[in-house]
Amino acid sequence: MTPPAALRLEHFARAGFAARGAVYCLVGGLALLAAIGSGGDVGGNKSALRSLLGQPFGAALLLAVGLGLAFFALWRIVEATTDADGCGSSPKGLATRAVHLLSGFANGALAVSAISLALGLGFSSGGDDQAAQDWTEWALAHAFGRWLVAAVGIGFIVGGCVHVLKGWRGDVLKRLSVPPARERFARYLGRIGYAARGVTFILIGGFLVAAALHGNSKEAKGLGGALHSLESQPYGWALLGLVALGLFAFGAFGVVQALYRRIQMPDLPDASKALQRA
Repeated sequence: MTPPAALRLEHFARAGFAARGAVYCLVGGLALLAAIGSGGDVGGNKSALRSLLGQPFGAALLLAVGLGLAFFALWRIVEATTDADGCGSSPKGLATRAVHLLSGFANGALAVSAISLALGLGFSSGGDDQAAQDWTEWALAHAFGRWLVAAVGIGFIVGGCVHVLKGWRGDVLKRLSVPPARERFARYLGRIGYAARGVTFILIGGFLVAAALHGNSKEAKGLGGALHSLESQPYGWALLGLVALGLFAFGAFGVVQALYRRIQMPDLPDASKALQRA
């Protein structure tokens, strides 16, 4: 019988996948509206979250999403440090766990921004581009900073290529138990979503590499900057629309993950120690 605490952790993880999906649905939906000239906004995660405040019960919705992102961050850190998914200690497994750990910290920071904005604490100034530029400026001011920024940029590019390849191969349901009647639809959502997310990762990585080569933090961009770069190209509205639709699909796939992902709960003492280390 599964201990109640483990069940709570599983529920937190599922809520986290749903919250991350909601954020991508917002980003993709707003960008898609902008691409077809029906309003909307081409921005990143923080910009999309701020848009919730203008809606009925917006602060409550934003607080719920922020808490969900905090749960997702908690799960990613536990998952990475306890190897709950069984990635192993091979170079590939360690790299996957490292990415999950970084994802945990990144989503934790986004959760803090969302919750503080919902509560009116004023800690959420700036957007994704500003955050990327601030971090890059800090790194460039230190020894080997250019190498660090370039390495992070290359990491984004490699991760983006992996996402695109995953979408091309259709290997997106590996850790899911989707009912056969919904498997085809879920696979399409995942393939389109991973491909679009991969494109944005490649763009973000390219901007970081350029910032490292030129020693200019202003060249670093986040998700919003990546989407704006698509919009500024010839037939940019079409490019932006395709990627925006893909990001919305990735968000919808997050809901599929929340419902059907196989979540292996680690031993609770191990999880507690892992969180303390993190």
